[in-house]
Amino acid sequence: MTRKYTGGCSCGAIRFETSSEPIFENHCQCRDCQKRSGTGHGSYLTFPKRVDVTITGEANSWRVAGDSGNEKIHAFCPTCGGPVYLTFAAMPDLIAVHAASLDDPGQFNPQAITYTARGLAWDTMDSSLQKFDRMPPG
Repeated sequence: MTRKYTGGCSCGAIRFETSSEPIFENHCQCRDCQKRSGTGHGSYLTFPKRVDVTITGEANSWRVAGDSGNEKIHAFCPTCGGPVYLTFAAMPDLIAVHAASLDDPGQFNPQAITYTARGLAWDTMDSSLQKFDRMPPG
């Protein structure tokens, strides 16, 4: 049975849906994720084919170079400001959705913590997860 992943922003103006399975689920402790989230990390499900994710509504976006130097494009709702997904200039097929933007956040099953080199002592993470100082090799 194919499982669907659905979600969107806080006000519902932007929605997404996919029947694809994520290829990576992680908590990221890079400085960009810390600043953008206002916490110690961001949590994401990354899907392999952007074309397999249906998005309704018009998102605004902003670009930033991540700790890796690669440009990330953050998409957010222009009405409520809620972050919904991000894409990557260097890997245009990938799309990552914010775990908390899922209609069922329980679908998020983190596999790893990335950018632990930037982790903050007060942001305690699951010690059983695999840890990477930076982003793991492809």
